[in-house]
Amino acid sequence: MSNELNSVEQSRRNYLKEQKPRVYEKVMQFSDKVARGESIAIIQFQYDYTCNLRCQHCSVKRFQGKKEGRTFTLDDVRDFCRQADELGLANFVITGGEPLVFPDFDKLVEAIDPSRFYIVSDSNGWLLDDEKARHLKSIGVDKIQLSLDSLDAQEHDEFRRRAGSHERAMRAIDACQKAGLNIILSTVVTHQRIHSEEFIEYLEFAKSKGVGTFVTYAKPVGSWEGKFDMLVTKEDMAYMRDVLEKKYDVFTHLTPSYGLDLGCIAMKRMISVTKYGDVMPCPYIHVSIGNVFEEPLKDIIERGMNIKWFGKHVNTCLIAESRPFIDKYIVPTYSKELPVPMCEVFSECDMIKK
Repeated sequence: MSNELNSVEQSRRNYLKEQKPRVYEKVMQFSDKVARGESIAIIQFQYDYTCNLRCQHCSVKRFQGKKEGRTFTLDDVRDFCRQADELGLANFVITGGEPLVFPDFDKLVEAIDPSRFYIVSDSNGWLLDDEKARHLKSIGVDKIQLSLDSLDAQEHDEFRRRAGSHERAMRAIDACQKAGLNIILSTVVTHQRIHSEEFIEYLEFAKSKGVGTFVTYAKPVGSWEGKFDMLVTKEDMAYMRDVLEKKYDVFTHLTPSYGLDLGCIAMKRMISVTKYGDVMPCPYIHVSIGNVFEEPLKDIIERGMNIKWFGKHVNTCLIAESRPFIDKYIVPTYSKELPVPMCEVFSECDMIKK
C-alpha cells in the first residue's frame, strides 16, 4: 500500500477540497478505513435498465425487461444515500441502461446530493451535445464516463447496433470538454484486442484529446455468457500494467488510486446496486449479498467483506481472468434468475470468519 499521490490525483483532491468539502473529508479517511478492513466502495447505481442502444457486450441483458418487485423511488434514493454518507462512502456512478434517457435524471442527481458525493454518469453519448453537457455540469454531475469501442465508425456502430452512435460519441467528447465537464473514455478490451494496433491507435487518440481511458476487461456475463475465448490472461494484464499504463493515461479497476493498492476492488472499492435494491460485489458478479429494502447497507457491506474473495487482497480480476473462479461461482448462475442469492453461490468455506 502506498500513500503517494500522482499529480493528477493531487489535482483531483485539491478540486474536492475547494468544491466539495464533505467529499474531501470522506476521501481523507480512506486510508484509515482500509487499514481497519472497511469498505470505501464506489456505488455503481443501476437505477434503471432503459437504454436506447443494444450493445453486443451488454452485461445487464438479463436484468432488462419487466420484473416483479419493489424498485427505487426518489425517497428510497435519499435514504440509501444517507446510509452511504454515514458509512463514509464518497463516489456514485449512475448507470443503467443509458442514464441520459431517464426522465427523472435531474431529480435523481438531486436526491443523491452532489454536495455529499462525487457523481459520475455513464453514457453512450447519443444525447450528449453542447447544451446537455452544460446542463449536466450545472446540476452537479462531476464526470462523464463515455463508452467508445473503436475509432472506426463502422466497427463502433456495429458493436453498439445503431448507426451514427460513433459520430455522437465523438461529439460528446468535445461537448464535455467545452463545458468544462470532466470526461473519461470507457472501452472493453478482450484478449484479442489488447495487443492490437487498433488499441494502440485508440490510446494515442485519447492522449491527443487529453482524455483518460478506463479499460473494462471482457467478462463472460450478460450477452457474453460462456464466451471464454475473449478473456484476458495474466500476461495480458501484466502488459497493461507494466507497459501501457506507463505510457498512456489508461487504467483498470486494478490500478491503484488514492495511494491505495487494493487489488480486486469488489466490495472493497466497488459495489453495484440494482434497480431492485440488491447489492452485488461488482457490476459483473451477479450475486446478491443482500437487499437495501430489507436491511441496512452497513450490514450488507460487512457481510460481503467477510467473503474471502472480496475481503482479502486478490491481485487479479477474478471475473475477467480466473477460470477456476468463473467455472465454480459464475457458470452456475447462467441458468438462474439474477442476481442469485449469495447462499446459493458461496459456502462456509468461502467466509473469512465462520
